[in-house]
Amino acid sequence: MTLVAGTKVLVHYTGTLDDGTQFDSSRERDPLEITLGQDMVIPGFEKAIVDLEPGQSVTVTIPEEEAYGPHNEEMVIRVPKASFPPEIVPTVGEQLVLRSPDGNELPALIVDVDDDEATLDANHPLAGFALTFEIELISVG
Repeated sequence: MTLVAGTKVLVHYTGTLDDGTQFDSSRERDPLEITLGQDMVIPGFEKAIVDLEPGQSVTVTIPEEEAYGPHNEEMVIRVPKASFPPEIVPTVGEQLVLRSPDGNELPALIVDVDDDEATLDANHPLAGFALTFEIELISVG
């Protein structure tokens, strides 16, 4: 059986990096509900489950191109500390939301701070990584 767009499925998964570091898992919470074909998960994840039957599991390594894409250096910017509002003191590890002139929001992580500038990285935290998932199809429908 091949699952088609519009099909709702429940899956459990555990995601790891090449070095074995676990970055996410549904095992300690409710299964993830996905409607196929609606871009609810990264492309490689959806491709991994379309041929599964309920109760089956698969382990798949998804290349960065089918996950969150390559790390894009153009999304790393240096911002003068003076341009931050007075109530925000830039701190490494702090998450900010940048707003473009047209109103779009983009999360960014402060990755470096020196005397004059803060470096912000607006890439997804998993951009540039191949991701390995252990996926179990719990149910269809």
